[in-house]
Amino acid sequence: MLTAEILKKIRKIEISTRRVVSETFSGQYHSVFKGQGIEFSEVRPYIAGDEIRFIDWNVSARQNSLFVKRFAEERELTVFIIADVSGSTLFGSRSALKSEIIAEISSIIAFSAIDNKDKVGAILFTDRVEKYIPPKKGRKHVLSIISEIMSYRAQSRKTGIDNALRYALNILRRRSVVFLLSDFIDKGFEKSLSIASRKHDLIAVRLSDPAESGLNLPFGLSVRDPESGEEYVIDTTRYQNAQELKRFISASSSHISEIFRKNDIDYLDIDISADYVAALIKFFRMRQRRNRR
Repeated sequence: MLTAEILKKIRKIEISTRRVVSETFSGQYHSVFKGQGIEFSEVRPYIAGDEIRFIDWNVSARQNSLFVKRFAEERELTVFIIADVSGSTLFGSRSALKSEIIAEISSIIAFSAIDNKDKVGAILFTDRVEKYIPPKKGRKHVLSIISEIMSYRAQSRKTGIDNALRYALNILRRRSVVFLLSDFIDKGFEKSLSIASRKHDLIAVRLSDPAESGLNLPFGLSVRDPESGEEYVIDTTRYQNAQELKRFISASSSHISEIFRKNDIDYLDIDISADYVAALIKFFRMRQRRNRR
C-alpha cells in the first residue's frame, strides 16, 4: 500500500517532471532517439532520378509502368528503464537520496517517451531482478513505474548489474532505448554491458553523492555499508587515510568511465546534490549534434 507521503511525492514528481518535459525535452526527444529503422510506406510512379534499386518490379509489371517503393522511418520506440533499488541507493548526504533522483530522472525519461507515443517498461534490480514491468503506453502506466521505484521494498540490499542486464537481454527482442540508472558500486558486469550496448541504444546514468568523493572531517567517522550491514570506523583525521580513500574512490570512478568509453556507451554522471536537469539537457544536446552529422 502506498502511504500518503509517497503519494504526495509521486504527485510532486509528476507535476515537476511534466513541466520539465514540456518546456525542455519535448522538442528534442525525436532527434535524440531515432526509430528502429525504415518500413515500407507505399508505391508511387517512377520519377527520373529515383534510385533504380527502389523500383517495385511486381507492381510495375502489373501497371505496365515503373513504380518505386517509398519508405518511412519506423518511429515507435520501446524505452526501457533499468533502475537500481539496492541498499546503496538509499544514501544521500544532503537534500535527496539516490533512489529519489533515480525516480525523478526515470519520470522525465518516461513522460518524454509517452508524449511521443512510445512504450515504456522497467526493471527494478538489486543482486536479482526484483520487479519487471512490461513496456506499455500511457500516463497511468508511467505513474505505476514511478510509484514502484519510489516505494518498492527490495528483498535484497546487494547489487548485481550483470543479472539485470542479462534479464533485459532475454526479454527485449527488438532494439530498444535502454537507460541503466545506478551508482555502479559493483563489478563483474562488463561483458553483459558490452553485449547490451551492441544490441540496444544503451545509456548509463551514474549517480553519486559528494560525500562519496572523499571525507575531510576533523573527527573519526563510524559508517555502515548499506548493502552488507557491516560497520566500519574511518579515522578521517589522519591525512594518509583520507588521501588513500580519495585515491580509491577516484580510481573506481575512472575504471567505470573507461568501461563505458571502451564499449562506446553514452553516459551521464549525476551529482545528486546538484541540478540534474542541466546534465540531462547537456546530454540531449550532445546527442542532437551527433545525430545531425
